[in-house]
Amino acid sequence: MKIANIKATLHRTEIKLPGINESVESRMFVFVEVETESGLTGFGVTGQFLPWATIAAIENHFLPILKGMDVRNTEAIHSAVWKKMNIRAYTGVISNALSAIDIALWDIRGKSEGRTVAELLGGYQDWQNTYATFGYPFFDEAQLAEWGKKFVADGHRMLKMVVGGEPSRTWRDDVRRVHAAREAIGPNIDLMIDANCWFNPHDARLLADHIQDCGIVWFEEPLHQNDARALADLRRITGIPVAAGQMEGHRWRYRELIVNQSVDVIQPNVCYNGGFTESLKVAHMAQAFNMPMANGGGWPIFNMHLLCGLMNGGPVEFHYGMWLAGKQFFNGTPDPKDGKVYLPKDPGLGFTPNYDALRDARITEAKDSQFEGRDAHGYLLR
Repeated sequence: MKIANIKATLHRTEIKLPGINESVESRMFVFVEVETESGLTGFGVTGQFLPWATIAAIENHFLPILKGMDVRNTEAIHSAVWKKMNIRAYTGVISNALSAIDIALWDIRGKSEGRTVAELLGGYQDWQNTYATFGYPFFDEAQLAEWGKKFVADGHRMLKMVVGGEPSRTWRDDVRRVHAAREAIGPNIDLMIDANCWFNPHDARLLADHIQDCGIVWFEEPLHQNDARALADLRRITGIPVAAGQMEGHRWRYRELIVNQSVDVIQPNVCYNGGFTESLKVAHMAQAFNMPMANGGGWPIFNMHLLCGLMNGGPVEFHYGMWLAGKQFFNGTPDPKDGKVYLPKDPGLGFTPNYDALRDARITEAKDSQFEGRDAHGYLLR
Protein backbone atom coordinates (compact mmCIF):
# COMPACT_ATOMS: atom_id res chain seq x y z
CA MET A 1 0.00 0.00 0.00
CA LYS A 2 2.15 2.81 -1.31
CA ILE A 3 1.33 6.51 -1.22
CA ALA A 4 0.23 7.72 -4.65
CA ASN A 5 -1.05 11.21 -3.88
CA ILE A 6 -1.80 13.62 -1.03
CA LYS A 7 -4.43 16.33 -1.43
CA ALA A 8 -5.06 19.24 0.95
CA THR A 9 -7.90 21.80 0.97
CA LEU A 10 -9.05 24.58 3.28
CA HIS A 11 -12.58 24.83 4.69
CA ARG A 12 -14.49 27.19 6.95
CA THR A 13 -17.75 27.12 8.90
CA GLU A 14 -19.54 29.54 11.20
CA ILE A 15 -20.71 28.32 14.60
CA LYS A 16 -23.87 29.74 16.13
CA LEU A 17 -25.50 29.19 19.50
CA PRO A 18 -29.29 28.85 19.76
CA GLY A 19 -30.75 32.28 20.45
CA ILE A 20 -27.61 34.14 19.35
CA ASN A 21 -27.93 35.38 15.76
CA GLU A 22 -24.31 36.17 14.97
CA SER A 23 -21.56 33.60 14.62
CA VAL A 24 -19.76 33.08 17.93
CA GLU A 25 -16.94 31.12 16.34
CA SER A 26 -15.45 30.99 12.86
CA ARG A 27 -13.83 27.59 12.47
CA MET A 28 -11.29 26.81 9.72
CA PHE A 29 -9.42 23.58 9.10
CA VAL A 30 -7.22 21.90 6.52
CA PHE A 31 -8.65 18.63 5.20
CA VAL A 32 -6.09 16.13 3.91
CA GLU A 33 -6.68 12.96 1.94
CA VAL A 34 -4.01 10.34 1.22
CA GLU A 35 -4.51 8.06 -1.80
CA THR A 36 -2.72 4.73 -2.23
CA GLU A 37 -1.75 3.03 -5.46
CA SER A 38 -4.36 0.35 -4.72
CA GLY A 39 -7.13 2.96 -4.47
CA LEU A 40 -7.61 2.83 -0.70
CA THR A 41 -7.81 6.30 0.87
CA GLY A 42 -7.59 7.81 4.32
CA PHE A 43 -8.11 11.32 5.65
CA GLY A 44 -7.12 13.64 8.44
CA VAL A 45 -7.34 17.27 9.50
CA THR A 46 -5.29 19.99 11.10
CA GLY A 47 -6.14 23.45 12.34
CA GLN A 48 -6.51 26.97 11.10
CA PHE A 49 -3.11 28.44 11.95
CA LEU A 50 -1.19 29.38 8.77
CA PRO A 51 -3.40 27.09 6.66
CA TRP A 52 -2.13 28.18 3.25
CA ALA A 53 1.45 27.53 4.33
CA THR A 54 0.40 24.08 5.56
CA ILE A 55 -1.24 23.26 2.22
CA ALA A 56 1.79 24.49 0.28
CA ALA A 57 4.10 22.41 2.48
CA ILE A 58 2.04 19.27 1.86
CA GLU A 59 1.86 19.76 -1.90
CA ASN A 60 5.41 20.96 -2.54
CA HIS A 61 7.49 19.27 0.14
CA PHE A 62 5.75 16.37 1.87
CA LEU A 63 4.33 14.68 -1.24
CA PRO A 64 7.67 14.50 -3.14
CA ILE A 65 9.32 12.93 -0.09
CA LEU A 66 6.55 10.48 0.83
CA LYS A 67 5.26 9.39 -2.56
CA GLY A 68 5.92 5.69 -3.06
CA MET A 69 6.40 4.92 0.64
CA ASP A 70 4.28 2.24 2.33
CA VAL A 71 1.51 3.85 4.41
CA ARG A 72 2.01 1.25 7.15
CA ASN A 73 5.62 2.24 7.75
CA THR A 74 4.85 5.29 9.85
CA GLU A 75 8.22 5.25 11.61
CA ALA A 76 10.02 5.33 8.26
CA ILE A 77 7.71 8.09 7.05
CA HIS A 78 8.31 10.21 10.14
CA SER A 79 12.03 9.59 9.91
CA ALA A 80 12.04 10.78 6.30
CA VAL A 81 10.22 13.97 7.29
CA TRP A 82 12.53 14.67 10.23
CA LYS A 83 15.75 13.99 8.33
CA LYS A 84 14.87 15.71 5.06
CA MET A 85 12.68 18.59 6.25
CA ASN A 86 13.02 19.14 9.97
CA ILE A 87 16.42 18.23 11.39
CA ARG A 88 16.18 21.20 13.80
CA ALA A 89 12.79 20.13 15.18
CA TYR A 90 10.56 22.97 14.06
CA THR A 91 6.89 22.74 15.03
CA GLY A 92 4.15 24.91 13.51
CA VAL A 93 3.45 24.28 9.84
CA ILE A 94 5.57 21.14 9.67
CA SER A 95 3.89 19.55 12.69
CA ASN A 96 0.43 20.50 11.46
CA ALA A 97 1.00 19.09 7.99
CA LEU A 98 2.52 15.89 9.36
CA SER A 99 -0.40 15.51 11.79
CA ALA A 100 -3.08 15.48 9.10
CA ILE A 101 -1.09 13.12 6.89
CA ASP A 102 -0.31 10.73 9.74
CA ILE A 103 -3.96 10.54 10.82
CA ALA A 104 -4.82 9.55 7.25
CA LEU A 105 -2.13 6.84 7.27
CA TRP A 106 -3.57 5.23 10.40
CA ASP A 107 -7.06 5.47 8.92
CA ILE A 108 -5.86 3.56 5.86
CA ARG A 109 -4.11 0.94 7.95
CA GLY A 110 -7.21 0.44 10.10
CA LYS A 111 -9.39 -0.02 7.03
CA SER A 112 -6.95 -2.49 5.50
CA GLU A 113 -6.75 -4.58 8.69
CA GLY A 114 -10.40 -4.29 9.70
CA ARG A 115 -9.58 -2.63 13.05
CA THR A 116 -10.24 0.76 14.57
CA VAL A 117 -7.36 3.18 15.02
CA ALA A 118 -7.85 2.86 18.79
CA GLU A 119 -7.31 -0.90 18.50
CA LEU A 120 -4.15 -0.35 16.47
CA LEU A 121 -2.85 2.08 19.10
CA GLY A 122 -3.35 -0.40 21.94
CA GLY A 123 -7.03 -1.27 22.19
CA TYR A 124 -7.42 -0.41 25.87
CA GLN A 125 -11.18 0.21 25.62
CA ASP A 126 -13.85 1.34 23.18
CA TRP A 127 -15.22 4.27 25.20
CA GLN A 128 -13.96 7.24 27.17
CA ASN A 129 -15.27 9.92 29.48
CA THR A 130 -16.03 13.30 27.95
CA TYR A 131 -16.20 16.96 28.83
CA ALA A 132 -17.84 19.83 27.00
CA THR A 133 -16.21 23.20 26.45
CA PHE A 134 -19.15 25.58 26.72
CA GLY A 135 -17.86 28.83 28.23
CA TYR A 136 -16.72 31.18 25.48
CA PRO A 137 -14.26 33.95 26.47
CA PHE A 138 -16.81 36.70 25.73
CA PHE A 139 -19.50 35.16 27.96
CA ASP A 140 -20.34 37.22 31.03
CA GLU A 141 -21.49 35.78 34.34
CA ALA A 142 -25.14 35.53 33.30
CA GLN A 143 -24.31 33.76 30.03
CA LEU A 144 -21.97 31.33 31.75
CA ALA A 145 -24.71 30.47 34.23
CA GLU A 146 -27.32 30.07 31.49
CA TRP A 147 -25.25 27.87 29.20
CA GLY A 148 -23.70 25.92 32.05
CA LYS A 149 -27.17 24.88 33.19
CA LYS A 150 -28.14 23.95 29.63
CA PHE A 151 -25.12 21.70 29.17
CA VAL A 152 -25.73 19.99 32.51
CA ALA A 153 -29.37 19.45 31.52
CA ASP A 154 -28.10 17.82 28.29
CA GLY A 155 -26.24 15.21 30.34
CA HIS A 156 -22.69 16.54 30.48
CA ARG A 157 -20.83 15.77 33.69
CA MET A 158 -17.65 17.75 33.07
CA LEU A 159 -17.53 21.31 31.72
CA LYS A 160 -14.78 23.71 30.70
CA MET A 161 -14.86 27.48 30.34
CA VAL A 162 -12.36 29.97 28.92
CA VAL A 163 -10.70 32.57 31.13
CA GLY A 164 -8.57 35.42 29.82
CA GLY A 165 -8.81 36.14 26.13
CA GLU A 166 -10.49 39.54 26.47
CA PRO A 167 -8.12 42.55 26.59
CA SER A 168 -10.58 44.65 28.58
CA ARG A 169 -11.04 42.01 31.29
CA THR A 170 -8.85 41.50 34.37
CA TRP A 171 -8.17 38.44 36.46
CA ARG A 172 -10.68 39.80 38.98
CA ASP A 173 -13.39 39.67 36.33
CA ASP A 174 -12.51 36.04 35.70
CA VAL A 175 -12.80 35.30 39.40
CA ARG A 176 -16.42 36.44 39.23
CA ARG A 177 -17.02 34.48 36.03
CA VAL A 178 -15.65 31.24 37.49
CA HIS A 179 -17.71 31.62 40.65
CA ALA A 180 -20.82 32.29 38.58
CA ALA A 181 -20.26 29.12 36.56
CA ARG A 182 -19.66 27.01 39.65
CA GLU A 183 -22.75 28.34 41.41
CA ALA A 184 -24.90 27.65 38.33
CA ILE A 185 -23.78 24.07 37.66
CA GLY A 186 -23.61 22.99 41.30
CA PRO A 187 -20.91 21.16 43.28
CA ASN A 188 -21.17 17.75 41.62
CA ILE A 189 -20.20 18.76 38.07
CA ASP A 190 -16.48 18.88 37.29
CA LEU A 191 -15.32 22.32 36.13
CA MET A 192 -12.10 23.14 34.28
CA ILE A 193 -10.77 26.51 33.13
CA ASP A 194 -8.66 27.22 30.04
CA ALA A 195 -6.61 30.39 29.50
CA ASN A 196 -5.18 29.51 26.08
CA CYS A 197 -1.75 30.77 27.26
CA TRP A 198 -3.20 34.20 28.13
CA PHE A 199 -1.78 35.12 31.55
CA ASN A 200 1.57 36.10 32.98
CA PRO A 201 2.60 34.15 36.11
CA HIS A 202 1.54 36.94 38.47
CA ASP A 203 -2.05 37.22 37.22
CA ALA A 204 -2.45 33.47 36.83
CA ARG A 205 -1.46 32.99 40.47
CA LEU A 206 -3.88 35.64 41.67
CA LEU A 207 -6.71 34.08 39.70
CA ALA A 208 -5.88 30.61 41.01
CA ASP A 209 -5.66 31.87 44.60
CA HIS A 210 -9.12 33.45 44.41
CA ILE A 211 -10.94 30.42 42.97
CA GLN A 212 -9.58 27.78 45.33
CA ASP A 213 -13.09 27.21 46.68
CA CYS A 214 -14.51 26.37 43.24
CA GLY A 215 -13.11 22.84 43.00
CA ILE A 216 -11.35 23.36 39.67
CA VAL A 217 -10.26 20.05 38.11
CA TRP A 218 -7.48 21.68 36.09
CA PHE A 219 -6.19 25.08 34.96
CA GLU A 220 -5.35 24.58 31.28
CA GLU A 221 -2.57 26.50 29.55
CA PRO A 222 -2.51 29.29 32.13
CA LEU A 223 0.74 30.96 31.02
CA HIS A 224 2.29 32.61 27.99
CA GLN A 225 4.15 30.20 25.69
CA ASN A 226 3.49 27.22 28.00
CA ASP A 227 6.72 28.24 29.75
CA ALA A 228 7.80 24.95 31.40
CA ARG A 229 9.73 26.62 34.22
CA ALA A 230 6.99 29.11 35.08
CA LEU A 231 4.31 26.41 34.86
CA ALA A 232 6.28 24.32 37.35
CA ASP A 233 6.45 27.30 39.73
CA LEU A 234 2.71 27.95 39.40
CA ARG A 235 1.92 24.29 39.96
CA ARG A 236 3.95 24.26 43.18
CA ILE A 237 2.26 27.32 44.70
CA THR A 238 -1.35 26.63 43.78
CA GLY A 239 -3.55 23.72 44.71
CA ILE A 240 -5.18 23.64 41.28
CA PRO A 241 -3.84 20.96 38.90
CA VAL A 242 -2.24 22.25 35.70
CA ALA A 243 -2.86 20.85 32.19
CA ALA A 244 -1.15 21.78 28.91
CA GLY A 245 0.19 20.47 25.64
CA GLN A 246 -2.37 20.64 22.86
CA MET A 247 -0.07 22.31 20.31
CA GLU A 248 3.46 21.56 21.43
CA GLY A 249 4.25 19.91 18.11
CA HIS A 250 6.58 17.03 19.02
CA ARG A 251 7.85 14.79 21.82
CA TRP A 252 10.74 17.03 22.88
CA ARG A 253 8.41 19.86 23.93
CA TYR A 254 6.33 17.38 25.90
CA ARG A 255 9.47 16.04 27.53
CA GLU A 256 10.16 19.56 28.81
CA LEU A 257 6.71 19.76 30.39
CA ILE A 258 7.03 16.32 31.96
CA VAL A 259 10.59 16.32 33.30
CA ASN A 260 10.22 19.85 34.68
CA GLN A 261 7.10 18.71 36.57
CA SER A 262 5.17 21.49 34.87
CA VAL A 263 1.82 19.73 34.50
CA ASP A 264 -0.45 17.25 36.20
CA VAL A 265 -2.24 16.32 32.98
CA ILE A 266 -0.59 16.14 29.54
CA GLN A 267 -2.69 17.01 26.48
CA PRO A 268 -1.24 15.88 23.14
CA ASN A 269 -3.66 16.63 20.29
CA VAL A 270 -3.19 14.35 17.29
CA CYS A 271 -4.27 17.12 14.89
CA TYR A 272 -1.31 19.34 15.83
CA ASN A 273 1.28 17.00 17.35
CA GLY A 274 2.48 14.92 14.42
CA GLY A 275 -0.59 12.69 14.38
CA PHE A 276 -1.08 9.38 16.14
CA THR A 277 2.52 8.27 15.63
CA GLU A 278 4.07 11.14 17.58
CA SER A 279 1.26 11.28 20.14
CA LEU A 280 1.76 7.59 20.90
CA LYS A 281 5.34 8.39 21.88
CA VAL A 282 4.10 11.16 24.20
CA ALA A 283 1.52 8.82 25.74
CA HIS A 284 4.14 6.20 26.52
CA MET A 285 6.49 8.82 27.95
CA ALA A 286 3.67 10.03 30.21
CA GLN A 287 2.99 6.46 31.35
CA ALA A 288 6.56 6.22 32.65
CA PHE A 289 5.76 9.19 34.92
CA ASN A 290 2.29 7.90 35.94
CA MET A 291 0.77 10.91 34.20
CA PRO A 292 -2.77 10.91 32.78
CA MET A 293 -3.67 12.33 29.38
CA ALA A 294 -6.68 14.35 28.34
CA ASN A 295 -7.87 16.05 25.18
CA GLY A 296 -7.17 19.74 24.74
CA GLY A 297 -7.60 21.70 21.53
CA GLY A 298 -10.78 20.01 20.37
CA TRP A 299 -11.37 17.68 17.42
CA PRO A 300 -12.82 14.90 19.60
CA ILE A 301 -13.59 12.52 16.74
CA PHE A 302 -9.88 12.10 16.03
CA ASN A 303 -8.46 12.33 19.55
CA MET A 304 -10.94 9.83 20.99
CA HIS A 305 -8.94 7.04 19.33
CA LEU A 306 -5.77 8.00 21.20
CA LEU A 307 -7.57 8.37 24.53
CA CYS A 308 -9.51 5.11 24.15
CA GLY A 309 -6.54 3.16 22.88
CA LEU A 310 -4.08 3.94 25.72
CA MET A 311 -4.33 2.93 29.38
CA ASN A 312 -3.54 6.46 30.57
CA GLY A 313 -6.14 8.05 28.31
CA GLY A 314 -8.52 10.54 29.90
CA PRO A 315 -11.54 12.63 28.97
CA VAL A 316 -12.25 13.64 25.38
CA GLU A 317 -12.97 17.32 24.82
CA PHE A 318 -16.19 18.05 22.95
CA HIS A 319 -15.40 21.68 22.28
CA TYR A 320 -18.73 23.08 21.10
CA GLY A 321 -17.46 24.60 17.85
CA MET A 322 -15.29 21.65 16.78
CA TRP A 323 -17.98 19.20 17.89
CA LEU A 324 -20.47 20.85 15.53
CA ALA A 325 -17.86 21.11 12.76
CA GLY A 326 -17.20 17.39 13.06
CA LYS A 327 -20.90 16.61 12.74
CA GLN A 328 -21.19 18.90 9.71
CA PHE A 329 -18.24 17.64 7.71
CA PHE A 330 -18.11 13.95 8.63
CA ASN A 331 -20.77 11.23 8.58
CA GLY A 332 -21.14 8.69 11.38
CA THR A 333 -19.43 10.65 14.16
CA PRO A 334 -20.47 9.79 17.72
CA ASP A 335 -21.95 12.25 20.22
CA PRO A 336 -21.28 12.23 23.95
CA LYS A 337 -24.06 10.76 26.07
CA ASP A 338 -24.24 11.00 29.84
CA GLY A 339 -20.58 11.95 30.01
CA LYS A 340 -19.21 9.21 27.76
CA VAL A 341 -18.41 8.65 24.09
CA TYR A 342 -18.31 5.24 22.41
CA LEU A 343 -16.12 4.61 19.38
CA PRO A 344 -17.73 3.73 16.05
CA LYS A 345 -17.44 0.04 15.19
CA ASP A 346 -16.26 0.59 11.60
CA PRO A 347 -12.52 0.17 10.92
CA GLY A 348 -10.05 3.04 10.73
CA LEU A 349 -11.42 6.28 12.11
CA GLY A 350 -14.91 4.83 11.86
CA PHE A 351 -16.56 7.73 10.08
CA THR A 352 -16.46 9.18 6.57
CA PRO A 353 -16.08 12.62 4.98
CA ASN A 354 -19.20 14.50 3.92
CA TYR A 355 -17.83 15.59 0.56
CA ASP A 356 -20.86 17.74 -0.26
CA ALA A 357 -20.41 19.77 2.94
CA LEU A 358 -16.67 20.01 2.39
CA ARG A 359 -17.20 21.27 -1.16
CA ASP A 360 -19.71 23.90 -0.07
CA ALA A 361 -17.40 25.19 2.69
CA ARG A 362 -14.16 25.17 0.72
CA ILE A 363 -12.03 28.34 0.67
CA THR A 364 -10.08 28.91 -2.53
CA GLU A 365 -8.55 32.36 -1.97
CA ALA A 366 -6.44 33.67 0.88
CA LYS A 367 -8.54 36.81 1.28
CA ASP A 368 -11.57 34.66 2.15
CA SER A 369 -9.74 33.05 5.06
CA GLN A 370 -9.06 36.22 7.04
CA PHE A 371 -10.78 36.68 10.40
CA GLU A 372 -12.26 40.09 11.07
CA GLY A 373 -13.21 41.07 14.60
CA ARG A 374 -11.97 37.73 15.97
CA ASP A 375 -9.02 36.42 17.91
CA ALA A 376 -6.52 33.82 16.73
CA HIS A 377 -8.92 31.01 17.65
CA GLY A 378 -11.76 32.44 15.58
CA TYR A 379 -13.69 33.57 18.67
CA LEU A 380 -15.76 36.72 18.44
CA LEU A 381 -14.10 39.77 19.98
CA ARG A 382 -16.29 42.16 21.94
